Amino acid sequence: MKHLTVRQRLSALLAGALLLGGVSLTPTASAASVESAAPAAAPRAASTAAWTGTWATAPTTVPRSDTTTFEKQTIRQIIHTSIAGNALRVRLSNEFGKQALKIGEVYIARRAAGTDNASIEPGSDRRLTFGGKSAVSIPAGSPALSDPVTLRVPARSDLVVSLYLPESTPGSTVNAFASQRNYVAAGNVTGETKIEAESVTERWYFLTGVSVRATAARSADTTDSAGTAGASALVALGDSITAGSTVDTNHRWSDYLAQRLQGPGGPRHPVGVLNKGISGNRLLHDPNPPAGNPAEAYAAYFGESGLKRFDRDVAAQPGARHLLVLIGVNDLGHPGNIAPLSEKVTAQDLIDGHRQLIARAHERGLRIYGGTITPFKNDTLGFSTPENEAARKTFNHWLRTSGEYDGVVDFDAALRDPDDPEQLLAAYDSGDHLHPNDAGREAMARAVPLRFFK
Repeated sequence: MKHLTVRQRLSALLAGALLLGGVSLTPTASAASVESAAPAAAPRAASTAAWTGTWATAPTTVPRSDTTTFEKQTIRQIIHTSIAGNALRVRLSNEFGKQALKIGEVYIARRAAGTDNASIEPGSDRRLTFGGKSAVSIPAGSPALSDPVTLRVPARSDLVVSLYLPESTPGSTVNAFASQRNYVAAGNVTGETKIEAESVTERWYFLTGVSVRATAARSADTTDSAGTAGASALVALGDSITAGSTVDTNHRWSDYLAQRLQGPGGPRHPVGVLNKGISGNRLLHDPNPPAGNPAEAYAAYFGESGLKRFDRDVAAQPGARHLLVLIGVNDLGHPGNIAPLSEKVTAQDLIDGHRQLIARAHERGLRIYGGTITPFKNDTLGFSTPENEAARKTFNHWLRTSGEYDGVVDFDAALRDPDDPEQLLAAYDSGDHLHPNDAGREAMARAVPLRFFK
């Protein structure tokens, strides 16, 4: 298998992520379609079951310079579930496309045990349908939800979603910082157990969610006739500190939290954890690099502002009952670096923006928890200034003491150095003095009170 992943180390001003994974792909020759022997399940009416998210990611557009295109190719993508289920649905997205997204075939399967590649567990593959059809054309600006299909989905396990793109298709809807290797192969090999990948990318394309008909988290639990077991979902809304993980390890703090929720002291009902972090994301502003700034080549991957994407990335998530917000550090750090100084914000600006999130979450009947902004003294990205530190402290004081959130998660206290509270503890520092490492992300998960979900 030819490994073509391109990793570009971004400028020191890049707040969103340390690495930009991805590759521009060129058309390849078509191969014969191979269909799994496993029959596709007949569509089941959505009204007969409640659905709960087990995995999600947040999509963005791409910069003008990104010319990634697929044609007569299969994208095989790996996702990691949070809760178990006995049936599932998949959400695809063309929300940033400029033309209809034509998908020839989609399969989902359990990943083969003990593998770190794209192989699937034999007999677990299921062809997905959309309104009973195996092919789907998704209008520009729209998502598409598959029909339900029966499949045993273990908690905290890997699923493989294979999309076949028969026509020239710009890779226009993407999460560019997946921290997960995914695979591109020639032809329609969606139903193959193993594939020969012609390239590897650390992005998710056109795939934004998987929901399940949940099964009980504990053997003593009871499951209703729809299989929902009183399930709910927590949405994690944030930036790279939420999205980040060592590649292929599923060590986001949300992954560690999903593990805690299913262990001792966790709730008796399943709680899905949906990571809607986007590297570089801001609460109050969309990406807006100044003309001539190097960030013009990558800022589009930072996504729409948290306030703008709330309805899609939070309110629309299946089974969502909880929201945990950790966002604001890029609002402080980007202006004057990779955003214009005119977008500089104060602590009060951040507080006002968070109050909007609280109001909109409560309007939807969601419980919302606020995360304190973590330390960044002496960071290598240009965020650390006395003014930004003062704003961080003012915002965190408001969050801890105002009582406006339904609960507080003190990520700052979990990660800071007790001898110098303005900086990350060395044991939790990834090296740039802003982003936590895997141990730091595990500490973040431990800081989330499990009582919020009981």
